[in-house]
Amino acid sequence: MPGERVHRTAHSVGVAAPAGVVYGLISNAVRWPLFLPPNVHVERLEFDGENERLRMWAMANGQVRSWLSQRVQDPQGRRIGFRHHNPQAPLETMSGTWTVEERGDGTSLLTLLHDFTVSGDRAQDVAWVRRAVDSNSDAELESLRRLAERWTRLDRLVLSFEDTVRVKGPAELVYDFLYRAGDWPELLPHVDRLDLTEDTPGVQVMAMDSRTADGSTHTTESVRVCFPHAGRIVHKQTRTPALMDAHTGEWSLLPDETGVSVVSQHSVVLREEAIERVLGPGADLTDARRFVREALGRDSTATLNLAKRHAESAIRML
Repeated sequence: MPGERVHRTAHSVGVAAPAGVVYGLISNAVRWPLFLPPNVHVERLEFDGENERLRMWAMANGQVRSWLSQRVQDPQGRRIGFRHHNPQAPLETMSGTWTVEERGDGTSLLTLLHDFTVSGDRAQDVAWVRRAVDSNSDAELESLRRLAERWTRLDRLVLSFEDTVRVKGPAELVYDFLYRAGDWPELLPHVDRLDLTEDTPGVQVMAMDSRTADGSTHTTESVRVCFPHAGRIVHKQTRTPALMDAHTGEWSLLPDETGVSVVSQHSVVLREEAIERVLGPGADLTDARRFVREALGRDSTATLNLAKRHAESAIRML
C-alpha cells in the first residue's frame, strides 16, 4: 500500500513453567477475558482443530475495540499465527504470531510478535497503535507468566458458578431490566452509584459503587457487551475488588413456552496474596472461594429476583 509501511513489535517473557502449559493458555482464546487483562470478550465462530475464527472485544488505550481474528494453531510447533480482519481505524492491517519455546530446565520463553500498518501512516496514529500494542502485550505476557507458574494450583484459584431464577414472564422484559443498568441505584439495595456510557451500541462501560454485607463499599469498573437478539449480556470487570485478579460473567435468558430461566454466570481468578489481608490471618483459598461465591451469588440473585419482579409485575398489569 503506497505511503504505508509495516511496523513491527516484539515482546517476550521467560516463564518458569513447561511450554505445554503455556501453549495451553494461549490456545484457548475463549478464556482470555478471564486470564488476560485487556480482553473483554471472545466469541469462537469457527474452529476445525487448526483454523479458527474469533470475534474479539478488548481495551486499547482505554477504549473498547472489536475485530474479527483468524488464527492458525500449530500445537506441535507451539505456534499460533493470527490476522485481524476489518480492524478499526487507524489500523489498516494487523497480524502476528505467538510462539512458545521449550528450555532445557523445564522453563519456557513466550514471544508475541505484531506487524501492523496504519492508514496514511501518520505519526500520531502510529504512536497510538504502538502504545496500545506495547501496553496490552506487556499486560498479557505478565498475566500469562503468573498463571502458568501457578498451573498446579490454577484449578483452585479459578472459581466458576452460576445462579438461576425462573420467571413467569417474557424474556424481553427481563432483558430490558438487565440492560438498563443505569437505573440500578434506584432499584438494587446493594448498588449506591452507577455511571454508564454506551458510545457504541451494545457496548456499555460502567463504574459502580456496591455495598457489601458488612456495610462497607467498593468500586468496580466493567465493560458489558450486549446481545439483545440472543438474550445475553457478557461482562468483564476492568477494576476488581481486592480479593480478585479477574472477574468475568454473563447474564443469559433461556425462554420456553411457560416463561424464562435467567442465568447469572461468574468466573473469577482469586488473588492469593490478598486473602489474609482481606479475610484475616489464617484464611486460605477455601475461605476465599466460599466468601466470593457467597458475595457474588448474593448480589446476582438479588438482581435476578428484581428482574423477575419487574417482568411478572408488568404482566399482571396488562
